[in-house]
Amino acid sequence: MRVLTFSKTVFVLITWTVFSSNLHAQQGELTVSQDPKFEQMLNEKRKINSSITVNDRYKIQIYNGTSEISKKTLNEFRRDNKNFDGTIVFSTPTYKVWVGNFKSRIEAERNLIEIKVKYPNAILIKPNK
Repeated sequence: MRVLTFSKTVFVLITWTVFSSNLHAQQGELTVSQDPKFEQMLNEKRKINSSITVNDRYKIQIYNGTSEISKKTLNEFRRDNKNFDGTIVFSTPTYKVWVGNFKSRIEAERNLIEIKVKYPNAILIKPNK
């Protein structure tokens, strides 16, 4: 019985030695292929995020409501007023269209009077940080 156990142990050791000499580790090479449209979309998202930054400047809110109408309102405003920047901000559950980036309240109020001609519900706001 001891001879059989000893011979099994020797057989296992020899087999393990032979097979372990032929083992090779995997190489650490990795290739990532990325769609070029992803980088374009990421840059567009960064641009949108930077335009939404809330600061100490005054803005004029020209619309407050649904997503579709806010997009139409912003496009219409941009078409008519090329010198103002504008953005859509989502504040649950509505979308808000903010335009302008005014340093002083007086400057914002002057422009508010002009904007109220076409957008009578426009209001002056100063977003919080």
